[in-house]
Amino acid sequence: MQVQQGVTDSQEIINEVKTLQVILKDIETSQRSYLLFAHTDDFDAYFQARQRSDSHLQILKNLIRQYPQKLRLISLLEQQINDKLKRLQTEISVKQNQGFHAVQKLVSSYRVETPSHDIPQLINEFIQEEQAVLQQHIQQLSASSYKEMASFSLAACLYLLMLAVLYDLLWRYVQRLQHTESALRQSENRLLAIIDAKPDCVKLIARDGTFLEINPSGLAMMEVDSAEAVIGQPVSNAIIPEHQAAFATLHENICQGHKDSLEFEMVSVQGTRRWMETHAVPLRNESDGTFWHLAVTRDITERKFAQQKIQEQGMLLDMATDAILVRNIDNQILFWNQGAERLYGWKAEEALGENVVDLLYRGTKPQLHDALFTVVNQGEWRGELQQLTKNGKEITIESRWVLVRDEKGQPKSILSVNTEVTQKKQLEAQLLRSQRLESIGTLAGGIAHDLNNVLAPVLMSIELLQIKLRDQQSQRILQTLEKNVRRGANLLKQVLSFARGMEGKQTVVQVRHLLYEIEQIVKQTFPKSITCQTEIPENLWYVSGNTTQLHQVLMNLLVNARDAMPNGGTLKIRVENLVLRPQDAQEGAYIAISVIDTGLGMSPEIQERIFEPFFTTKEVGKGTGLGLSTALGIIKNHGGFMDVCSQLSEGTEFKVYLPASHHQEYLAPATNSETPQGCGELILVVDDELVIREVTKSSLETYNYQVLTANNGVEAVAIYAQHQQHISIVLLDIMMPGMDGAIAIRKLQKINPNVKIIAISGLLASQNIVEVASMGVQAFLAKPCTARELLQTVAAVNSKN
Repeated sequence: MQVQQGVTDSQEIINEVKTLQVILKDIETSQRSYLLFAHTDDFDAYFQARQRSDSHLQILKNLIRQYPQKLRLISLLEQQINDKLKRLQTEISVKQNQGFHAVQKLVSSYRVETPSHDIPQLINEFIQEEQAVLQQHIQQLSASSYKEMASFSLAACLYLLMLAVLYDLLWRYVQRLQHTESALRQSENRLLAIIDAKPDCVKLIARDGTFLEINPSGLAMMEVDSAEAVIGQPVSNAIIPEHQAAFATLHENICQGHKDSLEFEMVSVQGTRRWMETHAVPLRNESDGTFWHLAVTRDITERKFAQQKIQEQGMLLDMATDAILVRNIDNQILFWNQGAERLYGWKAEEALGENVVDLLYRGTKPQLHDALFTVVNQGEWRGELQQLTKNGKEITIESRWVLVRDEKGQPKSILSVNTEVTQKKQLEAQLLRSQRLESIGTLAGGIAHDLNNVLAPVLMSIELLQIKLRDQQSQRILQTLEKNVRRGANLLKQVLSFARGMEGKQTVVQVRHLLYEIEQIVKQTFPKSITCQTEIPENLWYVSGNTTQLHQVLMNLLVNARDAMPNGGTLKIRVENLVLRPQDAQEGAYIAISVIDTGLGMSPEIQERIFEPFFTTKEVGKGTGLGLSTALGIIKNHGGFMDVCSQLSEGTEFKVYLPASHHQEYLAPATNSETPQGCGELILVVDDELVIREVTKSSLETYNYQVLTANNGVEAVAIYAQHQQHISIVLLDIMMPGMDGAIAIRKLQKINPNVKIIAISGLLASQNIVEVASMGVQAFLAKPCTARELLQTVAAVNSKN
């Protein structure tokens, strides 16, 4: 009974081992098919076969559990089977994650290994040992009784049954192989159909660089009718010479087992040039172990043209003088042209990706929020913004924003075109200030005219009183009164000079007298914390120039020195005669005027720019940036030059060089101690101010003249028409209401072309003088004037033929 059980067990063990062997074949067949074609049916068959292998392996282990001598062999078999299954699973994972070529390389590496045992050998050994055991049991049964023979017959039947099972398994295995071969053919047909249908060029290139295979799309790109026209031909024939070296390098990399890609220009058989992009991978040749060049090439000509167009458009944007930038909705900068680089100072690589608010603004402002709200809701915005450059300079820009939307209509980015208008705004501010100054000049002119009309009778009355009041006390009082009236008149002339830009003729100027006047202005108007010191020699040379302009230059330098000493200091005016030798920059005799302060001083960078128009270090509204440039222009017009020396915290010295005049004598106005007397001549006095008419009449009558008066031009013309035979001179005010002096002169000249006219005015600009002089006026008098100046002018005109 025990022998019979052994026969049965051996038979079952053999059957299970053979069944397991068939299952392992199924596993490997399904796995290889899946690796080649990636069909899910193959994967399912593989997975089911693995489950059956585990089941039969467990059955086999249960059968030999009572035979300890067989445990070693079954353990070794189990280990080999598990290792085999792990390798198969690893190959599937590599295929799924890295592709066919990676698993191909992995399988090749497995083939190199030479394990000490393999599964078919172990199974054969196991079956041989078990068959030997079975044969031993059968021999034991042959020697036994009839029952043992029956048992042997039963064992034989079981053996035959086992053979039938094995035959069935073998048949099914053959069927599986046939099915696999058919699937391989179908897969190959599908792959060829896919390759033929692919719009890209798919080609296989041999090691020597010739075509092995090419799909129809590739033939169409090369403009040939059949593959025979290119198979065996060098691929480099279809590549322009400039790119053949790069393609040769790519081909060599592929043949060494590396992936690579390249863009090159191809020329077809018909001469058509196309830009191509190729992605190449190595394909192993199993026969000799070398690599083929498998490439997928795509026509990118349109993309190249589009890129070229974009580059050209980018170049045009870079050529624009405006700053053009694009930012996304989160304010990150996406585009930054060269105009933006020039305007702001940041290079494109520094600006891209940065937040535009952090880069160009001092924090967020309500204007930015309003602009963003407007551009999002209305699609565009225009306005002025204050922005910062890289070096911290604040500039004014005129900005245009346009909203860019995506294909769904959602806000995507904002395009900004910025134009700097800083100088334009400064010029506008300068224009407004100039208009205000012009208005102030007009106002000052009107005030000066009225005050001159007030001072004119006072000055004339003083001389009349000096004649009548001869006591010393009265004379001193009248002299003081005359001095102050003259001072007031001079102040009015200065106001007109600066408010309206009145220019006198170039004369010989005694700079010492000019500096004394300026010194008094400084001491009266500058803060008491500033001490003024002067060094003015008595023997100072003269200069030829315009007193008003020189006054303007010196006052500008002094005001700048005052502003440089906000906490007080010392202001020194030093003048000297200098003779510059030929080795100096400017040869000749000069008067050097130095304005020295102990103020803040200037850095070398500031000194280089102080004479630039509109450059100023003062706050907005406190400086125009025109003072020093105007002063330098005036000095150059006088034939001189200017130097500056300054250090931070140590003060500044401006030195003005004016050419000395060749006429060193002082040209003082001629004076006559005696006032000329009249001979009873009739004078017509025309003025709209009653007081002036009366005082002028009294002065003339005191010195033996007869006087007629008129309070306007119309009355003057009427009186002259009546008494023209007796009137010697017409003393005419230019500024009168109604018919002004210019019209009255023309009317009088129509009556008598030889009429003698003395024009007088408290507001007579150079333009008015030229205009009136062209009308034939014999002399001019400026209000206020003294009775002596009036009588001398009347006598001079009366003496002319």
